[in-house]
Amino acid sequence: MTVAIQVNFRRPMPVFPLPEAVLLPHAVQPLHIIEPRYSQLVNDVLDSAGQIAVASFARNGHTRGRRGLARLRPAVCVGQIIEHQPLGGGCQAIVLQGVCRARILEMFEPADGRRYRLARLRPLESVKAQPPQMKEIREQLRQMLSRPHLARLRAVESVMQWFDRTEVSTQALLELIGFALLAEGELKYRLLAEANPVRRAVIIKNELAHLDDLVGRADRQSYRSWPKGLSWN
Repeated sequence: MTVAIQVNFRRPMPVFPLPEAVLLPHAVQPLHIIEPRYSQLVNDVLDSAGQIAVASFARNGHTRGRRGLARLRPAVCVGQIIEHQPLGGGCQAIVLQGVCRARILEMFEPADGRRYRLARLRPLESVKAQPPQMKEIREQLRQMLSRPHLARLRAVESVMQWFDRTEVSTQALLELIGFALLAEGELKYRLLAEANPVRRAVIIKNELAHLDDLVGRADRQSYRSWPKGLSWN
């Protein structure tokens, strides 16, 4: 997290669509590439900067454009390929690290042998500005995650390890918490599309309070009556 990754927004970037906005800046996401067009995409970006715009489908994800391709939401996360492994049969395994938020300004459909789409992007945040410290928000998050109900969740254990690392900004902590603890795709997309880190903190804190309430209610019930999707894992 201490190495700055440069993104060239002057050139269109390959787009990798996913059903959910699963990638946030600073987060790491493994992916298996099966479709030939996205295998072509990976091969092409490995010969250049190794960066992909990870996009999600529109809310009505079955809406299609002229070529039968799903319409994409405007907010994307630029991801850097940090690991790559050919699997045979045209399949590949990659690991993406989220770099920054961006917004789609223009789409370029497949053409001239290129089977995937490109997008011209605009950053949603300044890529040069130092992130705000947000010390008060950092302490509020630490206290919330230390509550007995939330502290029992396995994902919280790994997130808490980052709080004492001074090189990890509060802004990066927000991304890691959102990626690890927000299971619902709509919430993750709200975080991705929100350019203001203070407003992102509000989304995170509201969801942590909701999760704390869910775990508390689950404690008072038989596990057969737990809220759907709730697990200590």
